[in-house]
Amino acid sequence: MTWASWTTVGIHALPGAVHTAEIGVINGDLTIHTTWSENLAHVAVQYTGASDWYTMAGSPVPCDSEEASRTFHQAVVEAVRGGERADASLEELFHH
Repeated sequence: MTWASWTTVGIHALPGAVHTAEIGVINGDLTIHTTWSENLAHVAVQYTGASDWYTMAGSPVPCDSEEASRTFHQAVVEAVRGGERADASLEELFHH
């Protein structure tokens, strides 16, 4: 089994930019973690320094390669930082 993962710490998320499956919308100082395996990119988020992780709404996203999952992780990070795609779903970010 092939897998890869990326973590970006200390992202300031604007209000409404991060939707989780478990607790709804979160914002503030966040850490984003993407794990790619079995052609799926799983995205999780936590408050930086906390122990609880939450699944980003829309995760996992089908992803055919490690390279594509790395690009996808960066697109999620940029969207959370409040870029022009902050309101995009994970699926929309993947196909951007």
